[in-house]
Amino acid sequence: MTTPQSLTPQQKRREKIVRDHFADEVRQDFDKVLSTFPHPHYELIPNGNVFDGTDEVRRYYSQSRQAFPDQRSEIIQLRHTDDAVIVEFWLLGTHRGTLNHLPATGNAFRCRMIALFLFDGETLTCERIYFDSLTMMRQLLAGLPDGMRTQAMLGMLSSQPAHASAQPA
Repeated sequence: MTTPQSLTPQQKRREKIVRDHFADEVRQDFDKVLSTFPHPHYELIPNGNVFDGTDEVRRYYSQSRQAFPDQRSEIIQLRHTDDAVIVEFWLLGTHRGTLNHLPATGNAFRCRMIALFLFDGETLTCERIYFDSLTMMRQLLAGLPDGMRTQAMLGMLSSQPAHASAQPA
């Protein structure tokens, strides 16, 4: 769904880039996703991870899809600003591989998120993602014995993954 408004030609082009980006991520066609940026740059605000450049973003894709091979998104709404497209969406997946220090639980998750797709003119410069990590963790850890759940949470909080290039804001 798109917010009802009259879009400028630039906003229409930006929206197409964002919709293609989402569709290519779901298809796991990461070459196409990466082609939407001249210099790929992702910021995951809840954990402070920044993935800058093609190699780091590819590692992020690889690690996140190892943990959630069926990861997909469902767009709820798009909004336009002077320099961004704001996307509200559901992120869904099943935890089948290690996520940072958390071994696979087999649990599915569904988490509402916001992504800011920042533009310089018609050039995508950054995808900045906000989400409630507790919502996701509750779902991933559901059903684990208390001791394992505590150990998993402490492990995830103790350090950032080695591939993150920047520190929390």
